[in-house]
Amino acid sequence: MSVKADGLDGIRALAGADLGVTDWMEITQDRVNTFADATGDHQWIHVDPVRAAEGPFKGAIAHGYLTMSLIIPLFGQLLEIEGIGMAINYGLNKARFPAPVPVGARIRLAGKVVAVEDVSGGVQATLDFTVEVENAAKPACVAQAVYRYLG
Repeated sequence: MSVKADGLDGIRALAGADLGVTDWMEITQDRVNTFADATGDHQWIHVDPVRAAEGPFKGAIAHGYLTMSLIIPLFGQLLEIEGIGMAINYGLNKARFPAPVPVGARIRLAGKVVAVEDVSGGVQATLDFTVEVENAAKPACVAQAVYRYLG
């Protein structure tokens, strides 16, 4: 279930809010291969399951940047905003990849609104995101993202 915010005041009211977690999403080899084609990163640990089975992760793994890019669609499950003109992905303050995502694993996103501050024409929200891997001890990605919402 997502959190809903109406307009800039609704976003301001979210400061400190835990947004919960998303549904699980399976990471398929097809998704990894498509990402490899889009980015030109065809390293064997991602796109060659046979060779990867003999490698350090004992199987193919998702690209770290693929994992991080999935924050965008998963974030849509956590927060619905209405009554604004536009939203802008303003960037990241920090991102780390503590553990790999094996192909076939399922991930989900947990999010928290760390801060909301006024900026020219709108508000800027800083969010802590954790991409969890089902049944894994460590997260696949921890990132602090910054979004701008304009009226």
